[in-house]
Amino acid sequence: MSAGAAMATGAGPSWFQRFLLPGFAFKAVVIGGGYATGRELAEFFLPSGPWGGLAAMLLAMVLWSIICAATFALARRLGTFDYRSFFERLLGPAWVLFEVAYVLLVTLVLAVFGAAAGEIGAAVLGWPPLAGTALLAAAIATFVTFGNASVEGLFKYVSFLLYGVYALFMLLALGSFGDAIAARFAVPAPADGWVLGGLTYTGYNVIGAVVILPVIRHLTSQRDAVVSGLIAGPLAMAPAILFFVAMIAFHPAIMDETLPSDFMLRQLDMPLFHLLFQLMIFAALLESGAGSVHAINERVDAARRARGRTPLDRRGRAAIAAALLVGCMFLADRFGLVALIAGGYRALSWVFLGVYVVPLLSVGIFRLLRRPADPAERSAT
Repeated sequence: MSAGAAMATGAGPSWFQRFLLPGFAFKAVVIGGGYATGRELAEFFLPSGPWGGLAAMLLAMVLWSIICAATFALARRLGTFDYRSFFERLLGPAWVLFEVAYVLLVTLVLAVFGAAAGEIGAAVLGWPPLAGTALLAAAIATFVTFGNASVEGLFKYVSFLLYGVYALFMLLALGSFGDAIAARFAVPAPADGWVLGGLTYTGYNVIGAVVILPVIRHLTSQRDAVVSGLIAGPLAMAPAILFFVAMIAFHPAIMDETLPSDFMLRQLDMPLFHLLFQLMIFAALLESGAGSVHAINERVDAARRARGRTPLDRRGRAAIAAALLVGCMFLADRFGLVALIAGGYRALSWVFLGVYVVPLLSVGIFRLLRRPADPAERSAT
């Protein structure tokens, strides 16, 4: 139900839907296979050392908040709740550049998720890598088949699990190797490259702000858009900061681990918590993958409606999901997790800074600051 329809029936959007759901959804998209396993943190932040890595993470968090707030406010002003219509209004005919880059990113992201699920299945249960990958693909397809309500519920409940497990992990890590963490933070170390690391990580992850546009239909004002956007950055980065601090206990050796999370859990030597953490990572992969695929389904649905055709039904949603997931999972099996993160993400990061962030913070901000100039903008404000 749209925000307007809900208010017409006297049941307006909840506080959770207006302020926390966008941040939870954004977190769901960015956490992904590399963040959840610690691989992205090792790739982009650990090379800058303890303090440099934290500085890079805080830079990315602030940029995420600014970009999410601007994106949500502009999308609400324009009445665009899928990424295609948003970029048609922001970029004009050049919107296709974003579409091409986004399809490449989704291919890469789902491949990373598949590789991570395969690694988890192999590490925890001794499965062949393709078994964990196939289980994840089936779960993603199931959730996206049932549309917005199913995906939003997934964002909500997985978020509670995720924050709880990361908080518990931090407490256990401090108890087990807190002295090693403190010792490494106390040693002066070069912080080279932290700005570049923060910008690169911002570039390909901030795309989550437009991927989750379907959930901002609950916003009731531009104030909601700005507040929920500013909250999104900390909600997405808080678990990463907790995990990064714990990883510092094993810096720099942990940089070479394919699954830093599994390495650290082995050091804790708590089998039940090890299983709980890996379950949380699988759930994070599930919500991230569902968010990415759902965005494509919503884009197809909006295009069908614009042409006067029937909305995308469950069978169509399932078919699109299956086609995406099968192709991407084969890519995961071919290249593996580390190579996918190190190579693909860096290149696409700069593409999205150019086709999304720069236009948003220039043309987009200009359009937000001036009065609505056309009927579509006035009606959405």
